[in-house]
Amino acid sequence: METVLIVDDEKNYPLILSAVLEEEGFETLTANSGQEALEKLKNSDVDLVLTDMKMPVMDGIELLKRIKTENPDLPVIMMTAYGTVEKAVLAMQQGAFSYILKPFDNASLVIYVKKAIAMHRVVKENRQLRHTVESRFNFGNIIGKSNGMQNVFETIRKVAPTNASVMIEGESGTGKELVARSIHFNSLRRDKPFIVVNCSALAENLLESELFGHEKGAFTGAFSMKKGRFELADGGTLFLDEIAELAPSLQVKLLRVLQEKVFERVGGVKTIFVDIRLIAATNRKLKEEIKKGRFREDLYFRLNVVRIVLPPLRERIEDIRPLTAHFLQKFATERRTDIPVKGIEPEVERLFYNHSWPGNVRELENVIERAMIMCSGDTIRVSDLPKDFKDQTENGYDLEGIPVNAKLYDTLNMVEKKMIERAMKISNNVQSHAAELLGIGKSGLNQKIRKFNLDTHPK
Repeated sequence: METVLIVDDEKNYPLILSAVLEEEGFETLTANSGQEALEKLKNSDVDLVLTDMKMPVMDGIELLKRIKTENPDLPVIMMTAYGTVEKAVLAMQQGAFSYILKPFDNASLVIYVKKAIAMHRVVKENRQLRHTVESRFNFGNIIGKSNGMQNVFETIRKVAPTNASVMIEGESGTGKELVARSIHFNSLRRDKPFIVVNCSALAENLLESELFGHEKGAFTGAFSMKKGRFELADGGTLFLDEIAELAPSLQVKLLRVLQEKVFERVGGVKTIFVDIRLIAATNRKLKEEIKKGRFREDLYFRLNVVRIVLPPLRERIEDIRPLTAHFLQKFATERRTDIPVKGIEPEVERLFYNHSWPGNVRELENVIERAMIMCSGDTIRVSDLPKDFKDQTENGYDLEGIPVNAKLYDTLNMVEKKMIERAMKISNNVQSHAAELLGIGKSGLNQKIRKFNLDTHPK
């Protein structure tokens, strides 16, 4: 419910207006002076100020100035029985939402108030949305403490303020779109559109229209003119996902846009100028695609001004624990029970570290979401995990890679050493956590560290 602060030096007038507005479903506060109004604004969440123009000590114009200094978005409606064009202009110049003359009927007042409240609601929602989006895609909030991800963060930090084209490479599920959004929302274009196109989702003829738009009658079914994604992204960022799927004919058109910043709609002759930043992504190795003749080398060099390679999850196992905590928190609100999930049992953590994660971070997210649904207690157990995930992980040891003439003692020592080194890396050299991961006691771990002469404080 929105709150209206009514300010008038006539004692009874604010009470009368309060009764009118409260019947319309608004909450009201009243003040009999500008100073009293400012005090109430400090201590209350107000959505609209309705103030008299002529008041002693601090008049309505001065109150308006003070309000706009403290809260520029808060709408203010001015009331006066001494209406003149000059005062109306002055009030609007100082940022008043509108200006209403006394005496006025109740219906007119309600209309003014509802319009101002609706505007303020939109402003607040936009601000909250922008805060959410910017927080969500601030690269500092992408989960990852591994060296590989720290390198990604450093590249984002350097490239975001520029207009350089960026090529993001990585397997499916590694978070390529998240990185693209992070670049956009940390750039000077953050207030402009961020438009996404999945190049593998549409046939060639449909994708051309999607990218460049079309004129009315350009083809069967083109009943009206349609702007393409390039036009919609003007001033902002266009993200082309799965760029390797782009047909050769469209690669030529894309190269022209990157070089000359112009194009024509399908079926049109008018040249359209655009100012965009292009970010592309692929899960293929484009240099191999070039060798096979499936991707233009000149386009590759245009796109690949700055290259970001996202490591797969199996190469950044240090990030599994913080990612798990993040997804537990994310899905906590979707629980159908009052019992909060506090974490995962050690055996689940061991399975996570032993899994190859072909689906990368997206797969981890899906596994945790499913486990949160199946979990009946406060800790996710192995029984809560998907059966196919457990089967893949438990059968994931690659014995075929061991030479047939390998000695059992030497092989076991090699495996044991590597497991200890990995556990120490994952646990940031916290031996109690490493021992827990390995399923052994801390004293047993100490013995094995001495046995293999391992460095417990690597640089």
